[in-house]
Amino acid sequence: MSRLKDRYFKDVIPALRKEYGYKNVMAIPKLEKIVINMGVGEAIQNAKLMDSAVDELALISGQKPIVNRAKKSIASFKLRKGMAIGCSVTLRGERMYEFFDRLVNVALPRVRDFRGLSTKSFDGRGNYTLGLRDQLIFPEIDYAKVSKLKGMNVCMVTTASNDDEATTLLRLLGLPFRN
Repeated sequence: MSRLKDRYFKDVIPALRKEYGYKNVMAIPKLEKIVINMGVGEAIQNAKLMDSAVDELALISGQKPIVNRAKKSIASFKLRKGMAIGCSVTLRGERMYEFFDRLVNVALPRVRDFRGLSTKSFDGRGNYTLGLRDQLIFPEIDYAKVSKLKGMNVCMVTTASNDDEATTLLRLLGLPFRN
């Protein structure tokens, strides 16, 4: 069992139970899945960018990503239906906890001028979305092999019913929010 999952069962569940007064263990919020999405709009002109994005996302997540394709054609963007425009990966279980642990303890401290995450990125249903500007904050990525910086979105889906419970859950798991 991963460090974070062990901490969730030993520390986070009792703290949430004490703060919100849950009577049923199944009502306690938990991290359900983490979705990492990397949009590569420049892949329309250069198809090799998509290959490098898929390889980098596979290194970061430890799982092979799927390639997302355009649903319809848009002439002003020179986009045709079926063209590859991004890639995404959904993490659950052990891989999810391992990625969250690496994100909090290794990657986020490497962000330049980092002062904590905003609490305004919740969607109203207990899910948190985080935008990262480049993939170089992850130590798995070799700086010499990167041809172009690509940002990514990390969406943490929880079973919390509102943003307040989700904020408490993610703060207890170690996500560094601004005060």
